[in-house]
Amino acid sequence: MLMNMKNLLEVANKNHFAVPAFNVSDYSMFKGLMEITEELNAPVIIAIHPDELKHVGQSMLRAVIERIHRSTVPAVIHLDHGASYEQVIRAIQSGYTSVMIDASSLPFSQNIDICRKVVQTAHAVDVSVEGELGTIGTADDYGESTSAVIKYTDPEDAKKFVEETGVDCLAIAIGTCHGIYPKGIDPKLRLDILKDIKANLPDTPLVLHGGSSNPDSEIAEAVTLGVNKINISSDIKVAYFDKMREVLADQNLREPNVIQPPCIEAMKKVAAHKIRLFQADGKAAAY
Repeated sequence: MLMNMKNLLEVANKNHFAVPAFNVSDYSMFKGLMEITEELNAPVIIAIHPDELKHVGQSMLRAVIERIHRSTVPAVIHLDHGASYEQVIRAIQSGYTSVMIDASSLPFSQNIDICRKVVQTAHAVDVSVEGELGTIGTADDYGESTSAVIKYTDPEDAKKFVEETGVDCLAIAIGTCHGIYPKGIDPKLRLDILKDIKANLPDTPLVLHGGSSNPDSEIAEAVTLGVNKINISSDIKVAYFDKMREVLADQNLREPNVIQPPCIEAMKKVAAHKIRLFQADGKAAAY
């Protein structure tokens, strides 16, 4: 069942759980993620970053849309970290049901202006919009953020931002980084900031990016405090490709239908853990 993110996350906010947004970069990963969400009867967001879309090609989107239409669980196709108004428009034209415009590196007023423009266009065709306020750090060379440091989201700015832009959900910076943290770094979430933001925006679903290396206990508490969407990219890709390296130790293997299935299963185990951690298992019944 294909939905936009506004309708998907309204249910999550009301019922106090978070929907996983899994980044996909090939069809086998997407297929495995749909299988595990259906097995656990969980809603899901399929996030495709512009770099990932460039890799897989526009034609894969048609297959993704067709598969989701046949699914038993509610699902969203989401543009992750759209960098410009033009990029967002192309995504909408391609069939995305939700878009993110990431202007968080711009001054506050400019971030509002571009987000408002995207909202006006996207809402006209029933596509939902995610904005970002504050900057999420970069933990490794694959990080999506342009910021080397975290600029925490100000709760008062968050309230003004949502009111002036009309975004359907807000990505906040409370101490996470994109990518995998180097050894010796102990990430910690500013849950006090999260509490204040949620107090100011009780009806707005909040989004957490870059939580791959944060302890499960912190992520679970963030869900109870009002986070309704959590992006998962590095964790599932590490599981997938670590298993692939193990499988390819047998240098006689060459067929994808032999190499990829154990990699998909390893990824699905991580995805299942995240779904349960976010309390999303069984929640498809709420739609």
